[in-house]
Amino acid sequence: MAKIRIALQLWSVREDCARNLEKTLEAVVDMGYEGVEFAGYYGRMASELRRLLDDLGLEVAGTHIGIETLMGDKLKETIEFNRILENKFLIVPGLPQEMRSSKEAWLKTARLFNEIADRLKSEGIYVGYHNHVIEFQPINGEIPWFIFFDATRPDVIMQLDTGHAMRSGISPDGILDIIRRYPNRAKSVHLKEYSSRNEKALIGEGEMRWREFIDLCRTVGGTEWYIIEQETYAYPPLECARRCLENLKAIIG
Repeated sequence: MAKIRIALQLWSVREDCARNLEKTLEAVVDMGYEGVEFAGYYGRMASELRRLLDDLGLEVAGTHIGIETLMGDKLKETIEFNRILENKFLIVPGLPQEMRSSKEAWLKTARLFNEIADRLKSEGIYVGYHNHVIEFQPINGEIPWFIFFDATRPDVIMQLDTGHAMRSGISPDGILDIIRRYPNRAKSVHLKEYSSRNEKALIGEGEMRWREFIDLCRTVGGTEWYIIEQETYAYPPLECARRCLENLKAIIG
């Protein structure tokens, strides 16, 4: 079984990246992260980013990208950028309201993702979707997350964000059941803590059952990357990123 690597979603340290991307990535490497997931490129060309990552020994775990960049003529540009970046995971972190306003809208969106997946297949690149809270709020008694992933192809990646899902009301048992329901589709997962008592809790300090989740990622999820994301800060963002990684490594053992 291949080792699951650990990356940082750079949104966690976006202000640091905006001030000095090179030094921020150096700090991320020094903490022990093996990769990064982008959420914007700070005005850099793909070739610039690739050289910087190569110099530091960092891999690309994915990128968060708008759905509009995967449609029409934009898709060709997106493919070329990510081919140079050596990134194979294009993750959409949200949709315009008209693409998620009803069951019919979610099914239409699922068909679009299937079409995009088909166009990306020859490139060895995958499209996926990342949840916030809205995806678990019922529409006429049905959960949009399940409507969408029941209707998409197995190669459309399910990037489950544990913290957002729990904030929407999904229990730890429910989180585990999602991985079981969609085997081999959690190629990357967002590890984010949830605590009903402390909104700034770091990984391992809240209510998520991490050991069981990690075991399912290993055995059922087909997971290649654990991606740490911290959006609330009890410490400076880089310190939060460091502590989250230390806590995760202690849990993994």
